[in-house]
This record gives sequence, structure tokens and C-alpha cells, in this order.
Amino acid sequence: MRDETGAVARPRAAQIEKGGSAVTLEVSEPLFQLAAGLNACGYDADLDKSPAVRAEVRADMNAAMAASEDARKSRDALCDYVSKHHLNDIGLEIGQYVSLALYLSPPPEMEPNVDETQLPPQAAAVVNILPLLREFAEQANLHYIWLKHRAEYEGLVARVHDPMTQMILATNIYLHQPVSSYDGRRFLVLLEPLFSPNLTNARVYGNDYIIVTSPDNKPQTDDAAASDPVRMDLIRHIYLHYIVEPMVYSRGTAMERIQPMLRGVQDAPLEFFYKSDVVALMTECLIKAIEAHLYTIASPKPKKPSAAKAREEIDRYNAEISIYNRETALAQQRQVVTDEQQGWTMTGYFYQTLGVMEHNGDGLRDEIAPMIYGMDVDRERKHALETVFVKSVPADPLRPVAPPKKLEAMDIAEADLLKGNVIDASDIAEKALADPKGDHGRATYVLARIDLMQGDPEKAQQGFAKALTLSQDPRTLAWSHIYLGRLYDIESDPERDKAVAEYKAALAVRDARSDTRLAAEAGVAKPYQLPQRAKPKADPDDDKDFDPTGKAEKEAYKPTSPH
Repeated sequence: MRDETGAVARPRAAQIEKGGSAVTLEVSEPLFQLAAGLNACGYDADLDKSPAVRAEVRADMNAAMAASEDARKSRDALCDYVSKHHLNDIGLEIGQYVSLALYLSPPPEMEPNVDETQLPPQAAAVVNILPLLREFAEQANLHYIWLKHRAEYEGLVARVHDPMTQMILATNIYLHQPVSSYDGRRFLVLLEPLFSPNLTNARVYGNDYIIVTSPDNKPQTDDAAASDPVRMDLIRHIYLHYIVEPMVYSRGTAMERIQPMLRGVQDAPLEFFYKSDVVALMTECLIKAIEAHLYTIASPKPKKPSAAKAREEIDRYNAEISIYNRETALAQQRQVVTDEQQGWTMTGYFYQTLGVMEHNGDGLRDEIAPMIYGMDVDRERKHALETVFVKSVPADPLRPVAPPKKLEAMDIAEADLLKGNVIDASDIAEKALADPKGDHGRATYVLARIDLMQGDPEKAQQGFAKALTLSQDPRTLAWSHIYLGRLYDIESDPERDKAVAEYKAALAVRDARSDTRLAAEAGVAKPYQLPQRAKPKADPDDDKDFDPTGKAEKEAYKPTSPH
């Protein structure tokens, strides 16, 4: 798909429309119909914690099926499909249908708004449920049931609106973030009470940040935090991604310098995603630091008495607020330590720099450049290497939880490259090539990177080109294109047209990882240049460039490449 400018258009969720506010809280009929179908097929998770409307909708569906043989047959066909696509993890199972619902047109059509090849992998895996869902929706009259309960849905939106607005406002005030209108990016929260209140699905599709969550049935109390109808901390976490990620991505030129930080977290209990993408790692650390500063203890904050109150009451308040602030500061520091022990090793650095930002009265948009460019990478890497990590980390709301996965051989090979262990990486890649069932594409890619590190760009170029013919892995394909583009850029007689074509090919692969996009977009914007070696103090006037076919590659493509 291409937009009106002829550029490749990124697929967008069907719920996202141009115009209006950048932050919205809504309900969705396609999401309702998919959730209703799952409930009709035995999805009973946390019924006792759900709003009353969930039981009412289920009762209406049961009545429709009791009255119609066709409705029962359509339900059975739908449930047969759901059972055949059962996953052992309930979050992943529901998540695949949530992903699909976000790309559907309104009923009765319920069609994907993009080509099936552009659907997220989770959604594409269950897209064939749609004919069965449409038949069930017609026979069970789901549209009528939706209209019947729409007022209750709107009541839940009203219940969530004020606490969510207060959370967004407090976050914006802390970051000095202006409230803006629609600029092509949207933060959307969708409520669907037919799902478990304990299940929060978060997605980032292009520029769209989307959360699907369900309110619980807790009664409202004077303690607003305790009676929040949804996991407001998770919504804030995704909102911080929405605010912070564009700021970090705009500092792409700093990422090569920070790349060595990945070496310090290779033994942390983080997903391989974070161990191989320094932009994602740094973004998460900055968000963790912001959350630590916004963290408050469970004890209610003392209320300041009016000026007309007696002196002893004012003195009592001052003593109580001093204790409250001290306990809050200690709790925030403990949170930072916990985050770093989980592998988010730059959290402490960002926590300190955010404290300076607070003192100066500046906002994150003004301070993020000094934070990133001012980082002492060597000191932070040493700190990471000295950190004693815990065994596991909590689930990431932006990355669906999957059962623990054993790293594949080529994952280990690439981790070895990040650690600088070229011999073991090469040995694993060679064994993969010798194995008829091995991942020949990634193995060829790893060996090509090693050729670069050892100063053989011609052999590396052949390897990356061959990897493109052998691999089906989007990340391997994208980075093979990027490396080929860089090699064209640094030739003694640069072939800029070929380089740009490779960078654009990398973007077209749609790996979707931040480091891939940054590297490819930077290559399109201007020719790649090899990192310059620091001039020796003994000869400060020597400004001789690196030889682009010799030792330069070993320095430029040292084992910190973000694959």
C-alpha cells in the first residue's frame, strides 16, 4: 500500500481515524463481537470480577441460541475454530483475536482494512475466523445485543474517563509535555468488559499506540488509587512509550556510541529483544526512571491545613509531610534498584538526570538530548557488568507473554558477537551451515558480519547478498540490506544510488524494530560514514581517515551490531 505521496503506507488499526484528539478512550463493536464469540465458546476467565454487563451479554447470547438451531450451529462452527487455535497461554490466545479486531471494519462487513499480508502476525494467524464470526453474529443477532447494552458500555467509559484524564495530566505536568491535537499519532484506550479485568493487551502499530483493557467490578471509594477501575499503571506505562519513544528515536545519531551498553546486559533476565536493541533498552530504562519519580507510597498524603489553622496543626502537617516525602523518596530509590537488578541498568542514570530536570524546572523534550549525549557510556557499561541480576522479570505489557523460550543456536551466536566472542559465534554458524536443517540464512549473515570485523568487506558483501537469498527472517533480511547499503557508501568510489536502494529495501521488509528503522532511515538521509578513530595524543595533527577496505571495518563493525 502507498499513500498519496507514493511512499509506502504503514497499515493502521481500523479504529484510528484522522482528526480529533491525540488521546482517546472508546469502545469498539468489532472488538465486542470477537469478545462475545470467545465468551460463547467457553472463555470464562474472571467472570466474578467482571462488570455486570458481561453476564448480561452472555445471557442474551444464550437466549438467542436456545431459540435458534442455526444460531447453535454457527456457534459450534465458531467454537471448533477457536479450539483448533488454542494456545497454552491465555494472554497470547486472547491477544491474537484482539490484534485482529483492531484491523476490522464495522459490522456487518467485519473485513480487515489492510491486505492480509500486512496484518500483524498474531492477527494473520486467526484471520480465517471472520466468516464464522460473521455468521454467528448474524444468527445470534450480536448487533442488536451491542445496541441493547451500549449505554452500559458508555457508563464504563465515563467511570474510567476521570481517573485516566488525571493520570495523563499528572504525567504531562511532570514531563512539561504540552497537550496537543492530532498530529498523525494516536494513543487509544479501548474498553471491552467481556474480557478478564486481569488481562491488558497493548499494541504499537506504526504510529498508533493502542490498549485494550476491561474495567473490574470493584466499588468506588474515597481512595481513588485503590478503586481505579482499570490498571492505570499499565496505561501510564504505554502512554510513556507514546511520549518518550519519538524523543529517543530522534536522537538516532547517538545510538552507535551507546551500543556498548548491550554487552553489560547479556546475562540479565531480559528478552533477547532488549539485549539486541539498544534503543529499546534505553527507552525502557528512561520510562522506568520516570515511573520511579512518579511512584507514591500507599499511605495517603497529608493534607495541608489552611493558613487560618492553629500553629500546632501547621507544625504537625510539616512533620507528617516530611516523613511522607522521605518514605516516598526511599521507596523510589528501592524501585530503581529493583529495576536495575532486573536488567534495566540505565534506570539509575536517568533517575538522577530527571532529578536535575525537576530542579531546573525544564521539560523532558528540552533535557533528553543532554541526557543521552551526556551519558558516560563506559561508566554505565561497567555499572551494568557489576550488577547482580535477579532470575526473572515481570511481563512486559507491550510484548505478549510467551512461555520461556530456549534461545536458538543462532540467537546464541549473535549474543556471542555482542560479547565479542567471535570464535564461538563462528563455530556455531559453521555448524548451522553443515546441518541440513540448520538456519542457513542467519548463519550466513553472522559469518558475513565476522568477515567485516576481520577486515574483509568483499567477502562480507557476498555473504550478505547470499543471506538475502537464504533467509526468511525479517530482521536478518533488513540488516543484510543495511550492511550492503553501508558497504556501497564506504567504497572508494561510493555507489550512493545502490546504497539508498538497499536502505529502502530494509524499510520495506518491515522488521518494525526501532534500531532497524533508525539505521535504514539514517542511511536514506545521508551516506554512512565509518566511525572515526580517536587521534593519538602524540600526533594531534594527524587527521588521516580510516582505510575503507582495511582495519576500519573491524572498528566500524565491532561486535556491538544491533541485530
